[in-house]
Amino acid sequence: MSHELRTPLNAVLGFAQLLTGEALGDEARDNVQQILKGGHHLLDLVNEVLDISRIEAGRLSLSLEPVAVREVAWHVADLVAPLARERKIVIVVDEIEAGHAVVADRQRLRQILLNLLSNAVKYNRPNGRVTVTFDHVSGDRLRIKVTDTGGGIRPDKLRLLFNPFERLGAETTSIEGTGLGLALSRGLAEAMGASMGVESDMGRGSTFWIELTLSREVAATAPEAERERPLQSTTARPGTLLYIEDNVSNVRLMTRLLARRPTVTLLHAGDGESGIATARDRGPDVIFLDLHLPDMSGEDVLHHLWADAALRKIPVVMLTADATPAQMRRALASGAAAYLTKPFQFSTQLWKITGLEKG
Repeated sequence: MSHELRTPLNAVLGFAQLLTGEALGDEARDNVQQILKGGHHLLDLVNEVLDISRIEAGRLSLSLEPVAVREVAWHVADLVAPLARERKIVIVVDEIEAGHAVVADRQRLRQILLNLLSNAVKYNRPNGRVTVTFDHVSGDRLRIKVTDTGGGIRPDKLRLLFNPFERLGAETTSIEGTGLGLALSRGLAEAMGASMGVESDMGRGSTFWIELTLSREVAATAPEAERERPLQSTTARPGTLLYIEDNVSNVRLMTRLLARRPTVTLLHAGDGESGIATARDRGPDVIFLDLHLPDMSGEDVLHHLWADAALRKIPVVMLTADATPAQMRRALASGAAAYLTKPFQFSTQLWKITGLEKG
């Protein structure tokens, strides 16, 4: 479902991004921005519905490990900082020793905290404050608390907060949301053996918390491939890109995108076997590889490329609509240079990772 739902969204958002580079009138430009805004909202909804479906089906893939609380909290605060600045909200993260670690899935804990901090900013008052604190609840439990200075939540509404699609009247305001974030966050927390709750004081604000088990082991630093930081590029240069993809719409999108960068030559292969043959014959500078091909999986293609000493040096970027964390970890462990999920952002993802000419 992830692949089938995200693939058409790649076309919607991709071609809309292409239009932003055209000479459009004010009304047409606003139309394109509305398409992008609606597309991104739908993408968020698709991701959240799929995660909730996985939880309900008992098929959520988790990688429980010691996770450094300080590292995750500061990282999420950095991600939310632009939204906070826009709304003149101050975010304060309490001090905690760097060695404190909890048992969690790093990506899912980050997802939960990102939802809580984003909500704390969105539902706050102007010039408000968001505080992240840490409390030892018992000998082996740590509670991470996110407190805002918003209007608070009525006691009779608290029990509805974690129901899917329940926004407590916010759907009639200009505050964007899907009504799935808190339901998903609680489901993810419980799947990791954690608990989640809320306390609220009308007129003074609310505190959402997640309580996790402290780890007896030292947390490892987050793998570079899993960090949500801008991808570092090499010096921009002309070159050749091989795109191994069978979806006609995706190929057309890539072709039109690269038509604007004349020093980048695009090679295309519609299946894994011809993709491997083209890589041997033409020696591209970088390969974009889809996971779902008609004759073999993208992982099989990656294994073939790595088995060839002459091809192993070519960086392979997985470009796929499969956004499952487990699949991403497998691909990176198998030798992929990076893993990008469709729909992707042209300016912030595509060219930073290849180092090819940016136009």
